[in-house]
Amino acid sequence: MTSPSPSPGPRLSGRLGPVAIVFMVVAAAAPLTVVMASPIGIALTNGGGIPANYLLAGVILLLFAVGFTTMAHHMKDAGAFYTFVGAGLGRHLGSAAAFLALFTYLAIQTAIYAYLGFSVSALIQTFGGPATSWWLWTLIAIAVAAWLGFRDIDLSAKVLGVLLVLEVLVIVVLSAAVVIRNGVSFDSFKPSVVTSGPLGLGVMMAFGGYSGFESTAIFRDEARDPQRTIPRATYAAVIGIGVFYTLATWLLVCAWGTGQVQGIALDHLAAADLVQVTAVDYVGQWLSDTIGVLICTSLFACAISFHNVVARYLHSLGRSRLLPIRLSATHPVHRSPYRASLLVTGISLALLALWMGLGWDPLTQVFTWISSTGAIGILGLFVLASASVVVFFARTRLDRRVWNTVIAPILALIGLAIVGWTAISNISALTGSTDSGLNAVLIAAPVVALLVGLAVAAYVRRRNEAHWLDLRFETREAGLVGQITETEGATA
Repeated sequence: MTSPSPSPGPRLSGRLGPVAIVFMVVAAAAPLTVVMASPIGIALTNGGGIPANYLLAGVILLLFAVGFTTMAHHMKDAGAFYTFVGAGLGRHLGSAAAFLALFTYLAIQTAIYAYLGFSVSALIQTFGGPATSWWLWTLIAIAVAAWLGFRDIDLSAKVLGVLLVLEVLVIVVLSAAVVIRNGVSFDSFKPSVVTSGPLGLGVMMAFGGYSGFESTAIFRDEARDPQRTIPRATYAAVIGIGVFYTLATWLLVCAWGTGQVQGIALDHLAAADLVQVTAVDYVGQWLSDTIGVLICTSLFACAISFHNVVARYLHSLGRSRLLPIRLSATHPVHRSPYRASLLVTGISLALLALWMGLGWDPLTQVFTWISSTGAIGILGLFVLASASVVVFFARTRLDRRVWNTVIAPILALIGLAIVGWTAISNISALTGSTDSGLNAVLIAAPVVALLVGLAVAAYVRRRNEAHWLDLRFETREAGLVGQITETEGATA
């Protein structure tokens, strides 16, 4: 007989409104960084048709958001993907999704830290400063993110809000300058332009710019009114990100012309400075310098957001006892998941030491390779979550709106599956490496994370069958009817 486990700590503070949550999740998408990276898609895919790539990716994720937010009304706990997958496809798959999510978010976070260190070091030299090691700035960023993660979530939201507004502002200034000088052309949306290159690859690359928007549900415990705040924040995030990317890339194409922009992007591919060159040409050097600074703050905002997301995943898994329950502790003053946050900091430091020990380049290896495997992982999570929405409502009949519970989720599932297959089929384009062994490892890593989650779930159930049932009952209390307990028991 197992000894009773300690009770989970109190839930996190419920202070965040939809605006604060939108700042948290949109910052994770690093919008300025995505716009800066968009010339890669221009150069390698369908050239001037890139705005349509972001638009199509946004439509797929908007379809996903329909089922996601509908199901969110019936979820009691934070945890986003793993909570949803567990309720729809069974607790074992839910646990697998939890570990896949941890792997995915940690991969993206460490990739961002490396890119941030590289960018700050390069920026200092651009302004005439000395050469500095990239890892020094990464270490400082980890320390600041650790301090903010330990504190009240409101502080992180305010910092991210300021940085996000500045990011958007510089792109608005550049876009306005392009419109004033050149006007606008709708050639980017002509079918002949959109399909002039590998559209599937273009949409797949655009999809990465939306990473993090689904994490609205992770902040459920800290939302003032979760039933209303989470759906509003989710729709606002995906629509806001989609509109911003589409307009920003469209006006970048307008700056150079639909027929010329791909060649120009290829010329500037190695330096990755097409946006800054555009800023110098249309506004002045001061805007280019400002963008260089804000790229660093954009990456920092992204790192802070992912730190908070991973900490809350660990906190939620501690409450569920899939990880040690001590991770569910909340700070007595700040009401933050401080132990989970400290663990995220420790993992970040360990990964930094690993990359340094391997001698990997922060941009061409750490960022490119690790973010690629993270992108595949997050696509897998979206596919599992979409399938869980369909199964969940088919079993429970808690919502009979066909569009919300069947049509939109299935369309999203099809679109996400196509994007995922495109990512795997074009892994060498993502990683920039023709090493088949390396690419195979990067594809396999998310699968290993899933298998670890399944193994942990089986272990937890064997150790404490009674608690496994308690968890099912806690989910059922959230408003789910008896069929979930019965079918989940059959699945398990």
